[in-house]
Amino acid sequence: MKVTFVSNYINHHQIPFCEAMRARLKEDFCFVQTEPMEEERIRMGWGVDMEKLPYLRLFYEKEAECRGLIADSDVVLFGGVEDESYIAGRLKAGKLVVRLSERIYKSGQWKAVSPRGLRKKYNDHTRYRRKNVYLLCCGGYVASDFHLIRAYPDKMFQWGYFPPMRKYDIDVLMEQKRERRKREGKMSLLWAGRFLPLKHPEKAIRAAAGLKEKGIAFSLTMVGGGELEEQLKGLVKEKGLEDEVRFTGFLTPDKVRACMEEADIFLFTSDYNEGWGAVINEAMNSGCAVVAGCDAGAVPFLITPGKNGLIYPHNGWEIFYDSLAGLVQNPGEAERMGREAYRTIVREWNAQTAADRLVNLLEELLAGRPDFAESGVLSKAPVIAPGRMYRFLMKAGRKEHGK
Repeated sequence: MKVTFVSNYINHHQIPFCEAMRARLKEDFCFVQTEPMEEERIRMGWGVDMEKLPYLRLFYEKEAECRGLIADSDVVLFGGVEDESYIAGRLKAGKLVVRLSERIYKSGQWKAVSPRGLRKKYNDHTRYRRKNVYLLCCGGYVASDFHLIRAYPDKMFQWGYFPPMRKYDIDVLMEQKRERRKREGKMSLLWAGRFLPLKHPEKAIRAAAGLKEKGIAFSLTMVGGGELEEQLKGLVKEKGLEDEVRFTGFLTPDKVRACMEEADIFLFTSDYNEGWGAVINEAMNSGCAVVAGCDAGAVPFLITPGKNGLIYPHNGWEIFYDSLAGLVQNPGEAERMGREAYRTIVREWNAQTAADRLVNLLEELLAGRPDFAESGVLSKAPVIAPGRMYRFLMKAGRKEHGK
């Protein structure tokens, strides 16, 4: 079976999956990059040594070879590219295409009423609802968005991003976190990402101010940079948090992981515009208890409330703050959730599991007998409207705990 993955560019979040696919399929797996990576991403440490990736092909340098791969492969995985012309020939010929997509209505499903938008969605997706095209949903809201346009009925699978997974001796990792807490006399909180409006880093600062007002001991590390940086630093000064909050600037992926390995609690505050949020995979893999807004795409797939993290609803400031404050004051509970978060990644949401299940699924699709996994990666993606997601997840969490 020959598989070609077509996307805008390869990055450190995709490489583990591609390496796992290459291990399974050998020379029959290739990644076609359609454009160079943006300079901003490279400055953030996302650049990769392309010479070390034997499966990588650059469309803008070897167009004829790449077009041949796209046309002749048994399966094309297609995502992260707006230009449909790359796969137009395959779609017309009825050859198997598996799309990967984040949300198409990040700013609101009300946009589904736009006649112009619906025409494009019909041309790109809906008219293939009964064809040899399937969808990997990179986020908990993707299935709902595509359900609105009547695309891919019963052909949508749970998917996501699979950044590098590290295996630890979890007992040793947790003991190191306990020793740091004992040495410093406080819980360590971490926020990481670009300082952008959609990621709401200000929520971490506001929560820190609330903790200090209550006399709760903590430290907060803010990793990253961006347009809100000066505003955030001004807010820290205004709230008198200079002793509790430190800014590191952008760090390499390895240094970000080092921060996660030391932290007790990771704050994930993005809104609906966050298609996935791979930083949450990394924090969970590092044994952090996560307090996350349910708006971001990764949260519905990765977090079971009360088991491996805590969630709060859209605009649910009080629930966010109360959840965080309760966890900061209960290190044992934070450690329990951190252990479960680690298990979620190493047992289920990782590149190896994703590649193994996908290769099996693709073989089934080519044989005409597709099937869903029972849970997790490549299980059926549930159609849950954004406004109902928090209640849906909380109900699932209560069921998990037998309540």
